[in-house]
Amino acid sequence: MADRNFPDALNEQIANEFAASMQYVGAAVHYDAETLPRLAAFFYRQAAEERSHAMMMVQYLLDVDEQVRIPEIAASESKFGDDVAPVRMALEQERRVGEEIYKLFELARETRDYRAEQFMQWFVKEQVEEVALMQDLLNVVERSRDNLLLVEDFIAREQPGEDGESDAPPAAGG
Repeated sequence: MADRNFPDALNEQIANEFAASMQYVGAAVHYDAETLPRLAAFFYRQAAEERSHAMMMVQYLLDVDEQVRIPEIAASESKFGDDVAPVRMALEQERRVGEEIYKLFELARETRDYRAEQFMQWFVKEQVEEVALMQDLLNVVERSRDNLLLVEDFIAREQPGEDGESDAPPAAGG
């Protein structure tokens, strides 16, 4: 991996973050169509968060005077076989993004790009939180699959994923 250039790899990750954002919109649309407004709102927030992550990466590249490439994004799934599938997809997506983030961190370290390594530290911590959040939500959804109104109650009561990102890097346009 050390033969790769960090800015090029980060531009690829920007595409991945935007794609994750759009896939979360697809999950939100699924739950909106099922009249599950709290699950829908949860995924709309997750979509905004992923977009924000992409914009943080854009801002970093601007700050270090590197080229930013705005990617083309493929269509996202918005129909799922059952009401558990969007959360299962979200957990798989967060695990995949985590691996991508860890590889970026590794690349920064291998190439001795200390600015990039420092920038990526926040994302490493964030991915641990995101995977745990989606695993918890999947546990609740699987236990409540016969009555997702229980999940709606859980989200209203626990407000998962609403902690904010106070120590996050700045986002472009923010």
